[in-house]
This record gives sequence, C-alpha cells and structure tokens, in this order.
Amino acid sequence: MGVNFMFMLIIAYTHLAPMILILILAFIFLLTGILGSIIPGLPGPPVSYIGIILIHFFTNTEFSISFLWLWAIVVIIISVLDYLFQAWGVKKFGGGKSATIGTFIGLFAGLIFSPVGLLVGPFLGAYLGAMTEVSGDNKRAFKVALGSFVGFLSGTFLKLGVSISLLYYAIYQIWFL
Repeated sequence: MGVNFMFMLIIAYTHLAPMILILILAFIFLLTGILGSIIPGLPGPPVSYIGIILIHFFTNTEFSISFLWLWAIVVIIISVLDYLFQAWGVKKFGGGKSATIGTFIGLFAGLIFSPVGLLVGPFLGAYLGAMTEVSGDNKRAFKVALGSFVGFLSGTFLKLGVSISLLYYAIYQIWFL
C-alpha cells in the first residue's frame, strides 16, 4: 500500500508541476501587464492578455471563445487609443508636432525619475516642445502640456482598467469556478 501511494503521488506531482509553473508564469504576465499600464514602453494590456492565453491553453482552466475574442479586440482597441489619447490631448489644447514629440520624450525620460517622473515627464516634455512652437508664450505652452497630461492619464486609466479586469477574471476563473 505504501509503494502504491508513493507511485500515485509521483504521478500526480508530475502532472501538476507543469501546470503550476504555467500558472505562475501567467500571473507574472498578468501582474507585469498592470505595471506596463503605468510604465511607458511596456504594453500593459497585451502582456496581461498573454497571461490569459497561457491559462486557457496550458491549464485545466478554460475561458469561453467569445471571452477570448472580446478581450483580444478590447486589448487591441485600448492599445491604439493609448497612443491616440496622447496626441489628441496635445492637439486639442493647441499643440503641434514638437509638443507631441516632447510628450513621448518626456514619457521615456520620466522613467528615470519614477514614479513622479512618469507624471511630470510627459507634461514637461510637452511644455518644452510647445515652447519651441509658440515662441515663448508660456500660457499657451502650459495649456498644451496640460492637454498632454490629460491624454496620458486617460490612456493610463484605460490600460489599468483592462489589465486589472483580466487579472480579476483569471483569479475568478481559477479559484471560484
């Protein structure tokens, strides 16, 4: 009886170990996606979606096909909107190409001084870019920078919402269904 029990335990372990590793990897992707929603250059929702795909295809947990397609479309739309919101914010508040470029440079420069730099960087980058366009009109440059900041926050909140939702659905599907 003792040998059979050990044999069964070994068989169960060899079947569960890869699944546990996949789940750990999937949750690393899901959590990295949340971080990527805040940190520029790291695509948050697509990384989170990879975690969902890993869970679906490589564990005993399954999501419906309509769920997978719906969230794939949402992830694509949000990823595109994130970049468009930045440009829209700059343009809507009167900025041009230099302000838009300044916003993106500010985003990446802000990484050095995280987390405050992630908020100040796009604003400062748009402001400096706008200053080259408006010939020293501080008030207008400030308005453009504010638009950049609004665009940045809009995209960030949307990405966070998607990534946190995917994490929620993963946890719910694994532990509660």
